[in-house]
Amino acid sequence: MAIKRMDNVLIVVEDLDAVIAFFVELGMELEGRGPAEGLWVERVIAVSGVKQDIAMLRIPGAPGRVELARFHRPEPVSPEPRAAPANTLGLRRIMFAVDDVEDVIARLRDKHGAELVGELVDFENTYRLCYLRGPEGIIVGLAEEIS
Repeated sequence: MAIKRMDNVLIVVEDLDAVIAFFVELGMELEGRGPAEGLWVERVIAVSGVKQDIAMLRIPGAPGRVELARFHRPEPVSPEPRAAPANTLGLRRIMFAVDDVEDVIARLRDKHGAELVGELVDFENTYRLCYLRGPEGIIVGLAEEIS
C-alpha cells in the first residue's frame, strides 16, 4: 500500500491564539509554533509572497495532528459563510473520540463560546455524538463511546 499514515489536517485561521486555545481545551497539545515563509513554502503551496505563522497540535499518545496557519501575506480568502450548513461542499468537520462528551461541550462553551450545531444524540446505543462550532466557525465532531 502506498499510504503510510495521515499526518495532519490544515486549517487556515485569522485568530491563531484563539483557535490554539480551543484545541488545547479540547485536549490536544501544542507541539510547535513559528513562522513559515520563503521560496520553499511558495513552491509547495503555489502562492507568491507568503508570510504566515503556523502551529502544530497533536493528540497526546495517539496519531493525528491539526496544523493551523495564519496568513499575514497574502490575506486569506473566505470561500463560504462561517456558519455554512452541514451539506455545504468541502471540509465540514474533524471528528474526535472523547471520554466525556458533556464535559467537553461544557468546557468549550464556557471558555471559548462554542455552540452545538444540532443536538447531542445517542446513536444505536453505541456512541453519543454531536457537532460543535468553535472559533472562526470551525466544526468539531465529538463521539463518546457508550459502554
